[in-house]
Amino acid sequence: MKIYSVALNLHDQNTYDGVYHNQRERHTRFKHNLPYYADAYAHQSDILNTNDYRLNKEFVKEYWKKKDDVLAFTWTQGGIRMMRDQIDKEFLDFTPKKLFDYVMKDNVYYIDHHQSHATYAFLNSGFNISDIVAIDGIGAKFRCIFVDKDKNIKDLSKELPLGWLWNQMSKLTGFGSLGASKLMGLVGYGSYNQYYYDVFETIISGDIKEKKYDIHNLINIEKYGLESLAFTLQKFTIDKIKEHIYPLKSCDNLCLAGGVAYNGYMNEEFTKHYNNVFIPPAVGDEGQAIGVYQHADYVLNNNIHKSETFAGTDYEYKGDEKVDYTEIAQSIADGKIIGWFQGKSESGNRALGNRSILADPRNPKIKSIINDTIKLREDFRPFAPAVLEEHYKEYFDTNSPSPYMSRICKVKTDKVPGITHVDNTARIQTVNKQFNEKFYNIINEFYKITGIPMLLNTSFNCQEPIVETPEEAIRTFKKTSLDLLVINDYVVRKW
Repeated sequence: MKIYSVALNLHDQNTYDGVYHNQRERHTRFKHNLPYYADAYAHQSDILNTNDYRLNKEFVKEYWKKKDDVLAFTWTQGGIRMMRDQIDKEFLDFTPKKLFDYVMKDNVYYIDHHQSHATYAFLNSGFNISDIVAIDGIGAKFRCIFVDKDKNIKDLSKELPLGWLWNQMSKLTGFGSLGASKLMGLVGYGSYNQYYYDVFETIISGDIKEKKYDIHNLINIEKYGLESLAFTLQKFTIDKIKEHIYPLKSCDNLCLAGGVAYNGYMNEEFTKHYNNVFIPPAVGDEGQAIGVYQHADYVLNNNIHKSETFAGTDYEYKGDEKVDYTEIAQSIADGKIIGWFQGKSESGNRALGNRSILADPRNPKIKSIINDTIKLREDFRPFAPAVLEEHYKEYFDTNSPSPYMSRICKVKTDKVPGITHVDNTARIQTVNKQFNEKFYNIINEFYKITGIPMLLNTSFNCQEPIVETPEEAIRTFKKTSLDLLVINDYVVRKW
């Protein structure tokens, strides 16, 4: 049976047909496909307005259409506020007990939000059996579930509302809704504070709803510091994971998904408790349509569909000058910062080698240069290394590859200060030739020149979603301090 899937989310709406992953933010050019506040609609700010439903309505109107094929979907609280009457009550009331439970009526196939996260991670992992943790701010019926090796679902929403807590603290500290990754960037600057820890315990033991809590304004950040709030929240997160997840372990494999699975410190901690840990690239709600497609394909067609990392559109581009990749690697070694655009775009929020900004990780000032002149963002936010897989253990203290830039680990050398965070960590991406040959080759050319088998790799954008088209890449190149731009096999220069 042919399947088409739609994720009716509050943010990061997306569709999937088994080949093309349509992440709407890449086309509307609004981060998370949410409008900014009215005074910043000219892309002057990335503080998101979760109460503006214009893009949500446009998505529903364009993509919520029953077809001759199976329409598979999942929904999120807030994502169906304007169309609840279009959804059958049986779908709205459904609460799964097992991973592959589902509801199907009139060629419409439905699973829960957290089932989609869990399925996306599990079926892409290649594991025959696995524990699964799907954890985020909110879904349809859950905030967090644990799935054991027998595919039984345990609801941990009350025990682990960690995505909700991070979002509340992100809003409180001025980073806005969905700004937890920015708050996490401050973890390395802080220290443990018992006051904050006690506050977090009190918060999650009380009322947990999607509303503004004025009482949170009483938290004394001025006295105890923003950085220590971030550090203590990270420790609190890992402590709660150990308390509630570790005792449930039923096998040696673990899959992680949901927005909280972008927390690289937490993900690295799991590798100390499980032999094999898999985190796919689009772990947040931007991967929901893939998960529901995989679930329907598994149940209806008895097929295990593995999605491609690079599942966007492949754009044609013909420039005036063919690229010399050795010259590009030498330019990076000489201090140039490169826009790197190749083939189809990545699924997920991390640039994994097709929509990247590349620079020399040896430069101790490169973080400030990129943050100040290209990304135009907070200076404390770190950058990641993309390291040749065969060399990662020489530079990073971790026990397995990390192809999707999903784990934060200790740096073992002082040779790469440009990607070393203040707490001596880095969120690493390991690269092999099979995963992305062109990306591997440019890193390897840099290695031949410098003896350092990695590049600084950050997403190709400036205060907007990752560039999707060659035209967007050229526009970003021209308006920032990028030195060179590579689009497929052509180089673009500033004359």
